[in-house]
Amino acid sequence: MLSQGEVPAGKPESIWSIVTSGGIPGLMILFVLLSFSIAAVYLVVDQSLALRRQDVVPDKLSEEVAAALQSSRVAEAETLLRQKPSVLAGIIAVGLNHREYGWPEVEKSVEDALVDQSSRMLRRIDYLAMIANLAPMVGLLGTVTGMIFAFRQVAATRGVAGAGDLAEGIYQALVTTVGGLLVAIPALAASGVLRNRVDALLSDVTMHADRALAPLRRRAAATSRLVSASTPGGGRIVAVPPAQMPGRKAPRPEQDGTR
Repeated sequence: MLSQGEVPAGKPESIWSIVTSGGIPGLMILFVLLSFSIAAVYLVVDQSLALRRQDVVPDKLSEEVAAALQSSRVAEAETLLRQKPSVLAGIIAVGLNHREYGWPEVEKSVEDALVDQSSRMLRRIDYLAMIANLAPMVGLLGTVTGMIFAFRQVAATRGVAGAGDLAEGIYQALVTTVGGLLVAIPALAASGVLRNRVDALLSDVTMHADRALAPLRRRAAATSRLVSASTPGGGRIVAVPPAQMPGRKAPRPEQDGTR
């Protein structure tokens, strides 16, 4: 015989019985969370493969392109870029396509291409972060729904249902919250790691693109110095006396004495 306050030892519940304890509404919520988890795993694997360094910043590509441009072999540089398709190759190609418009235009086009590439690389990671934000909300929805059912049962029995019945309903409802957190926490951590990887790779792309296009910048600077040196006054604005302006006649000197 059990004394007051003792609870008979029962068989521990299995994980499946806990999962299915929320009934059909709980199972529907858990199915949504399972879909979120599958999508999160897919995004993590896909981005881990897409953000491999060799596919973003190939080894020695910037050095080879810089050597070709240093010798004015633009066609060879373009061939190298086609042979090693990557994020870096695309950024350098954009700069080469604008080389005829001067270095400022090359620099601006590369900056715009980097911003566009950053948005593309972060797009799927943003989906992962969205899953991390939505999963706890969906789990909380299941919990609130389960608690509504539990309190409705208490109200329907006009208080006959005891605290044990209410506690059982709440514990069943909390299963979905746990499921939402189990999906959200790894997804949030993975999105942070992948975002940091994107930032590091884009920093390397910027550095290597600048290194590859450095011959164009030096050539533009040398051309600018030659133009300044060949301009009267060393490229500075020089005040021209009125007498030397085109179309102006020099004033006649004043004569002393009478006519």
